[in-house]
Amino acid sequence: MQNTDVPTLYEWLGGIEALNRLTVRFYEHVRADALLGEVFAHMGADHPAHVAAFLAEVLGGPDDYSRKHGGHPQMIQHHLNRHLGQEQRRRWVGLLLETADELGMPDDPEFRSALVGYLEWGSRLAVMNSQPGATVDADAPMPKWGWGEVKGPYTG
Repeated sequence: MQNTDVPTLYEWLGGIEALNRLTVRFYEHVRADALLGEVFAHMGADHPAHVAAFLAEVLGGPDDYSRKHGGHPQMIQHHLNRHLGQEQRRRWVGLLLETADELGMPDDPEFRSALVGYLEWGSRLAVMNSQPGATVDADAPMPKWGWGEVKGPYTG
């Protein structure tokens, strides 16, 4: 039986408002970053909100990204043929965590380890899906990340 008193990661971090603050500030930093700025030079003004909605769903929030933007297959689609590398991936993860610190997001070890776990997993998947020959599985389920457990397209 699941303990319903345990908040989701989404609830713990403060919901969609906190994620929107995070992604807006993060992509301001990204635009100014020597390594990442060019990768995201053509991103639309709605990009931070889309990423916030995606993270919200992954971390246990509403399924708005899947309903409005096509779910995990659509996120994978955005990474095809981008030729991302490990240096860019590491910088993206590091900059997101720095931004979370800047904004005073929860920094307790349990939450941060779960967040870092997802960011490492998701960013490595993004790099894999950005390489030549990568394809999109139209049935790929949205990953669901929690407190020390994961259910996603590669975990069953």
